Parts: sequence; C-alpha cells; structure tokens
Amino acid sequence: MSVPVPDSGPVTLDRREGPHGEVVLRRRGEELEIIANGCFLMDTSDGRSERLLVDAALTALAPAAGSGDARPSVLVGGLGVGFSLAHAAADPRWGAIAVVEREQAVIDWHRDGPLTRISGAALNDPRVVIHHTDLVKYVRTTTERYDALCLDIDNGPEWTVTEDNGSLYSPAGLAACHGRLKPGGVLAVWSANPSPRFGEALRNAGFTGVREEEIQVARGVPDVVHLAVRTA
Repeated sequence: MSVPVPDSGPVTLDRREGPHGEVVLRRRGEELEIIANGCFLMDTSDGRSERLLVDAALTALAPAAGSGDARPSVLVGGLGVGFSLAHAAADPRWGAIAVVEREQAVIDWHRDGPLTRISGAALNDPRVVIHHTDLVKYVRTTTERYDALCLDIDNGPEWTVTEDNGSLYSPAGLAACHGRLKPGGVLAVWSANPSPRFGEALRNAGFTGVREEEIQVARGVPDVVHLAVRTA
C-alpha cells in the first residue's frame, strides 16, 4: 500500500530582483506558481480563468471574426504562467498574437525554463511576438492597434501588483486602451473580484457593451472577466 507523501511546502526554483521588485518562481507539488513582491499572482493548477479571458474576447468580436483571411489580432497583457498565450495560439481563428511582459525573468522561465511545458509550442508559433516592456507604457506609446486586448497583469483593477499599475485603470489608461483597439475591438480584463466601479469607469472611457463574465472557483467569490467594446 502506498503512503501519501506529506506536502513539504513550496520550493523556490528562481528568485530575481527586477526594476519593479522581486519575482519568484516556486514549485508546490506538481504545480508552478509566480510570486511578485510577496503577492501570489497565479499558478498552473487550473487555467480556466486565463482561457476564458481569451475566449470571451473572441466571442465578443463581430460574428465574422476568424473567417476568411482577416483573422483578428490580439494583445495579451501579461505572460504569467502562459495559459492565455497557449490558448490563443491553439486557436487558428486568431491572427497576430502579441504578448507584453515587463519581467525578463518570466520570459526566461517560458523560453528555457520550467514554464516551457505550457508555452513552448506557442512561442514557436509564427503568429506570436513577445514584447519585453511595461504594459502601461506600451499601450500609451505604441501605434499598433488590435482587435482585442486581453489584460491580466494584476489581481484586478482594485488590487494591483505594483502601485504604478493602477494608472492602467485610470481614465488616461483606459483612454489609451481604447486607442489601441480597432473599431469594434474588445477589451477583456481579468479580475479576482467583481468591480462595479471599474465597469462604470469603462463606460466613462467611451466603451459600450460593458459586462462581466464570472468564472466559478473552488473557494470564495468567482473570478471575473470585464468585457467592453470600442464602437468607433
């Protein structure tokens, strides 16, 4: 008879100091998790929320999205453990797939580290481009426009990993997101909690079709994907 091995706690695989603080990759049992400045971000135990983030954006686009030669483009904000990227790359309906990640350590963990098991195939997809830069800076300075923005860099608009991330959800930050979308484009923002205040901020920024999709979790309140459309 086999005897269960007790959980000895998380094992640190890599720890780095970056321009925005400390980032840590840990293994807990068979799963991997990312910690930023002591704050748990995400792990590899599920991935439903990250996949729904991408699927909800595609569904919210025009019904013709993905048909013919004009496949929609998507910007994934935050590489994380790679679920959103891998899910987008596995769907042939997406065209160009850009990913913005500010932490070099996270990019390294995907390119030649433990997280290649999730993102390896996606990183070899010719549609995929990784931008090593800050998302807030990128949406305010790039001239590229996308059919969808799928953003998952915080635990939510009201629970940011670093203080400067808060500007992404400010009127100026949402205006920049609006400007990065093509007409009819969709903004999808992941959050660990519902936020009626953020929904109102999206409307004030000129978005329409503002709504939330809930993802049930094992404990606590559901995760949420905030959806909004640029109509003009």
